[in-house]
Amino acid sequence: MNIADSIKKIRASIPESVELVAVSKTKSNEEIMQAYDVGQRVFGENKVQDMTAKNESLPKDIRWHMIGHVQTNKVKYMAPYVDLIHGVDSFKLLKEVNKQAAKNERIISCLLQIHIAEEATKFGLSTDECKDVVIQAQALENITIKGLMGMATYTDNVSQIEREFKSLKELFEDLKSDNKDFDILSMGMSGDYELAIKEGSTMIRVGSKIFGERNH
Repeated sequence: MNIADSIKKIRASIPESVELVAVSKTKSNEEIMQAYDVGQRVFGENKVQDMTAKNESLPKDIRWHMIGHVQTNKVKYMAPYVDLIHGVDSFKLLKEVNKQAAKNERIISCLLQIHIAEEATKFGLSTDECKDVVIQAQALENITIKGLMGMATYTDNVSQIEREFKSLKELFEDLKSDNKDFDILSMGMSGDYELAIKEGSTMIRVGSKIFGERNH
């Protein structure tokens, strides 16, 4: 799989207003650099340890996004450099991010992960929990909630996926009217990003369509 060509192809097919996060989890530095060399700067990792190692050895203008489920005790390792945390699914986690951001004299951008899928295995806040967290977060000075993230059910049922993305977009618009920092709606992955963009996504997370199937 030619990584550079894949990136160019995806870029050409999506609106300029949509940010492409290249999901580089399990990928080597060499593979990441192939994407970097054609201008890709935003990469997504799902393990703090791996992301920290890559941050130390790869160019400093890479913006690292944490896209996996975050454990509170790992926040301190990424707080010095992480650009955006996609999967904040509790106020407890948000408080820890705020604490570690303050220690590093940073303000860290976060997205709240909303549970839109019909699968129990997916993490995320309910609509009501999300609204509560947004209110509670106003007291935290070292984080900025930039918007929402959600994953649709892994299914071939297109109308179900559309429905789930639509519900997330509605919640985003609802909250955005009172939250001036809300400008990111992260939804859509390799299999469904075209649908997600149609439903209003501003950020997509693409791995296998760029790098091929993941290395285990």
